Order: sequence, then structure tokens, then C-alpha cells
Amino acid sequence: MSRRLALCLLCSRPAGTAAGICHACSADLPQLQCACPRCALPLPVAATCPRCLRRPPVFDAAHCAWHYAYPVAQLVRRFKDRGDMAAAHSLTMLAAAQLGPPAPPPDILVPVPLHWRRYWQRGFNQAQVIATKLGDAWGLPVHTGKLRRARAGASQRGLDRRQRLRNLEGCFVARGRFDGLHVGLVDDVMTTGATLEAAARTLHSAGAVSISAFALARTP
Repeated sequence: MSRRLALCLLCSRPAGTAAGICHACSADLPQLQCACPRCALPLPVAATCPRCLRRPPVFDAAHCAWHYAYPVAQLVRRFKDRGDMAAAHSLTMLAAAQLGPPAPPPDILVPVPLHWRRYWQRGFNQAQVIATKLGDAWGLPVHTGKLRRARAGASQRGLDRRQRLRNLEGCFVARGRFDGLHVGLVDDVMTTGATLEAAARTLHSAGAVSISAFALARTP
């Protein structure tokens, strides 16, 4: 009996890759080539953006694989809204190859946590799925219980960065210490960076000396 070939998630032709997306479709993904090294904001040239020059974020660097645009945005939504783990597998495998292994590598990876009510509704934490797969690819330990979301907070949709930061005050709580550690903080999509900023503040307060943010995609 012949083995069935895996089909590309995007074009339905034989994928021919372990990521489940063929080479042609992978090459067409909207790669984030030029961006601010501090916040991953897309720029015409690789340089620190004006906002980070005025007020640098708490995290030391941000790394995103793609623009949050077609078809990456659609694959992320399939993953988050419909629990499509094939899309999660494809995106994280390709992102792991594109972003890493990072140098210098973090000591640990920590996913941005969901509030327990959101976790119960969705059935999984997308950041935890991504962190676990990145950790496997890069040979890094993943700590899923050391950062907790203490309250759900109001919806972030439609808010600017300052409003989002205010909305996130007191959201995150550290369980234990991160003394002397370089922490890789993992999320799915980076929009304004407010969620990663709030989580990074908590990690710094718990002793982390350096924080690198990692996400699949970055919005403009």
C-alpha cells in the first residue's frame, strides 16, 4: 500500500516538507525582513524606531517571523479560533527555522499565560503551544507555570498602546523567582507590544536580567 502524501495547507499540492507547507508557499509568506530590533515594528530599513529611542520597552529585543498578513493571519486564526493544530505545527516549525536558534539563547522560554476562564473556553493556550514547539526545535526548557494571569482584563481590541498597558496593570503574577535568567517570552502575535511589556515587567520584578520576546507575526 502506498503511503499517502501530506498536502500543503495552503495550495493542497504535496507538501514535501515536515512543516506541512510546500517550499513555494513558504517562500511566499510575508517575511518580516526589516524591523526595529527592540519592538519588531516593520520599517523600511533595520533600525531602532523613534518610539523605542524615546522610551525603550522593558524587554531587550523582539523577534517575529512574519507580517500579520495573508496567509499567516488566516493560519493564526485557524489555530486560535478553531484549534487547528496542523496550522500551529506549520507556523511554529517554519518560525523556529527562521528565527533561531537565537544567539545568545534564552535560559528558558515562558509563554504568555491565558486567564483560566479564557483557557477553559478555548481549551488550550496558543502561546504555550508555540513555546513548547520552539523549545523542542531549539533545545530550550519551557516553563509553563511560572507566570500566571491573575485577572482576565477587558478586551484589548481597538485600544492604543497606552490604553492597553493601563488595562493590563496587575494582570500578571510570577510564581517563583527568575533571578539572573535570560527569559524568552513567547506569544502568538505582537500588536502594540503592550501584553509582552506587562508580562516583561513582572518577570523583571521577579529577578530576570534579560528578556527577549518571540512571536509568530507582527502587526504594522
